[in-house]
Order: sequence, then C-alpha cells, then structure tokens
Amino acid sequence: MATNEPQLLPRTKEFARRVLKLVDALPTNRRSADVIGKQLLRSATSVGANYRAACRARSPAEFCAKMGIVEEEADESVYWLELLGDGEVVAVDRLTDLTREANEILAMVVASIRTARKNMAGDGDRGSSLRTPHSALRTRGT
Repeated sequence: MATNEPQLLPRTKEFARRVLKLVDALPTNRRSADVIGKQLLRSATSVGANYRAACRARSPAEFCAKMGIVEEEADESVYWLELLGDGEVVAVDRLTDLTREANEILAMVVASIRTARKNMAGDGDRGSSLRTPHSALRTRGT
C-alpha cells in the first residue's frame, strides 16, 4: 500500500471533527445551510468511517472496493464545501483550509487505490494477502 496511508487514519478523523465544528457554526436561519450542512456532515464523517473499514479489509479486492467508497465520500465532501462557498452561506476564505484538506485526503486515497490495484495485478495468485499499515485494526476484537 502507499506510504502515506498511516497519515490517513488520524487525518480523516480530524477532518470529520473539523466539519462537525463548521456545521455547528452554520447559520440557523437558512434552510440551505441546514440541507447542505447535513449532506456535508454525512459525507465527511463517512470518509473516516469507511477508511477504518478499508483497513479491516480481508482481501485486496475488498480493500479497493472500500477505498472506492472513501474516494466518493471525500469527493462529495469537496462538492458540499464548494457549494457552501458558492452559495455564500460561508465565506470562501473560511473554507479554504478545510477544502484543501479534503482534496489532499482525496489525492492520498486515489494514490492508495492505484497502488493497491497495481500490487494486485503484479501479485498474481499472491494477491489474496493484504498488508495494510493498520493491520492492528483488522485483528482488534471490536
């Protein structure tokens, strides 16, 4: 797997925490803020939750499938952040760092998927052994 993966677990959790704070600070008198906030909250928290699930994958194929969900949710989070700014619900400059973080997470996820697929293609019959940097998550009894 890609060498940047150990960063993803804490970064996806911190990203979700930052989005929680943003959504809690959205204007309460605008229906659009409520609707977009709920969508952003759902997608941003899903990034970390699905990454944890990917770390527990039982095969390279399952890892890639779960990481595909992480990719979709991270990209969707970028969309909702952009919409908050474009719709003038939140000043764009207040969203810059969070949007940058979402895009960086997205780039790392895409790189991880590419690396995993490349490794699967090159492993032949050995493709069933999955080594992730968070193998402790897969073996933890939770």
